[in-house]
Amino acid sequence: MATDPTLPAAELARLRLAVSRLHRQMVQASSRLDLTFAQLSALARIEAHAPIRLVDLAARERVAAPSMIRTLAPLHADGLIAKEPDPQDRRSALISVTAHGRETIARIRLERSQLLAERAGQLTAEQRDALLAALPVLELLAEEPRGGGTAPTN
Repeated sequence: MATDPTLPAAELARLRLAVSRLHRQMVQASSRLDLTFAQLSALARIEAHAPIRLVDLAARERVAAPSMIRTLAPLHADGLIAKEPDPQDRRSALISVTAHGRETIARIRLERSQLLAERAGQLTAEQRDALLAALPVLELLAEEPRGGGTAPTN
């Protein structure tokens, strides 16, 4: 007799809600920044793949190039990213993260990690062990499907 590979609806709802709440709390931990989810995702993606062309970034983020242009405009204006002419195609630009952008990403990651560290510090030893044991499964769930997805901001 084959077992059903899906989780029961109630447990899926609990997982979704827990992940959503935790994400919202991490976002709020670094909410002093006026960056949207799309901007943070693009910034992290640029950091991971720089230098990168706008069309390649848009494809990795699964958005149209005009949407990516609108997403990047404030990042460029705030000095978080830099654009340089692509030596292989002068009509295109290569995008990279500036020192200010790297500092911003590092600050966001630190603030979010501090929140998680505070929360984990409230767990029992057994709960921390269970959380550590669940990490590989959570990482598997968070893996991007082939072809892209949104970038983590860590």
